[in-house]
Amino acid sequence: MKWLKWFIAGALAVPLLHQVVLALLNAAGVIARQPFAMTPTEPFGVPQVISLSFWGGIWGIILGLLLVRTKSARAFWLIAIVVGAIAPTLVAGLVVAPLKGQPAGGDAKMFAIGLLINGAWGLGTAALYRLMNRSGTTG
Repeated sequence: MKWLKWFIAGALAVPLLHQVVLALLNAAGVIARQPFAMTPTEPFGVPQVISLSFWGGIWGIILGLLLVRTKSARAFWLIAIVVGAIAPTLVAGLVVAPLKGQPAGGDAKMFAIGLLINGAWGLGTAALYRLMNRSGTTG
């Protein structure tokens, strides 16, 4: 059951934090990418925000695997933010972009934006898991 909670927390953190930070960056003129995009993705035509939420759930399970043994509250939140920021950003830049025919790595601005957006996702995933798991434990 806890892995389902991590999946749900990761999936919900996409529209509740990831996309909100993206919306703020878009509104500030930092990035042109639109939040909550309903553009169909390949190959199944799933709306982009739904696809992102699914993958956020998968990443939520991965984050949970790292956080489940964390004893310190400070380490729990730090790991959630740092791993949330770095791991999905690197995978997006080094794996996903080339699969979509884009250059690997992107540029420094896109990397920094990825760290912000995905860091918010990591923090949100950990917070949502804690809310669902009200006992206060990480497992």
